[in-house]
Amino acid sequence: MDRDYLQEALATFNGGMWYGWKTHDDNGNKIPNSERMQYQYIKIIKDGATMPTEAEVNAKIQELKDAEANKETKKASGKQKLKDLGLDDDEIQALIGV
Repeated sequence: MDRDYLQEALATFNGGMWYGWKTHDDNGNKIPNSERMQYQYIKIIKDGATMPTEAEVNAKIQELKDAEANKETKKASGKQKLKDLGLDDDEIQALIGV
């Protein structure tokens, strides 16, 4: 399943579930479900919440992606170090489950 970085990023602002999605655009046209989850269609549903800028949201998305890439890099590096110590793939999988 693909990660939904937009929603993960939005959840980091305003303490969690502060947002929803508009169902109609500013002209009253229905927004198709497949197109609703975009920055431009965010609506605030929690009192006191403030809308982060699109740049702030994009920066958070990049931060999440970078953290995921770093995690994968460290996992690969750790596996290689175990191989360098003489462990085979089966032994590594038994140790770390990957």
